[in-house]
Amino acid sequence: QSKGKKPLFVQLVLDNIWSLYEAVMKRDKEKIEKIVTSLGLQIGARESRHADPKVHLNAICSQWLPISDAVLSMVCNKLPSPLDITAERVEKLMCVGARTFDSLPPETQELKSAFMKCSGEGTAPVIVFVSKMFAVDAKALPHNKPR
Repeated sequence: QSKGKKPLFVQLVLDNIWSLYEAVMKRDKEKIEKIVTSLGLQIGARESRHADPKVHLNAICSQWLPISDAVLSMVCNKLPSPLDITAERVEKLMCVGARTFDSLPPETQELKSAFMKCSGEGTAPVIVFVSKMFAVDAKALPHNKPR
């Protein structure tokens, strides 16, 4: 790229984020005030007076670019609809470990059709899927290396 020409993403997004970051880290009160008022944000006095500039930066960014809204919209836009799930996939989600779907109690097997309908009716059963992940360092994992 020739000098002075920046990609559009850099001009419209990254430059704004970098200027905010730079102003907060250098504690440029005039520039911070200008940014906050132009964005229409309400930053508390406690956050703006805090000794750590990261607290002030977090307060501004959490109002300006809330991550919860971005994540929720991305999930809604990118994840496939639960109505498109296959019966085999439902059976795998309902079974734990080496158990097969046929070994589940009949009451649990009856939930398969409700799972696939995703009904919001008051009489429909409520099904909750709980998944828990743990961050583990790669060095702590077992390595099945041939000896």
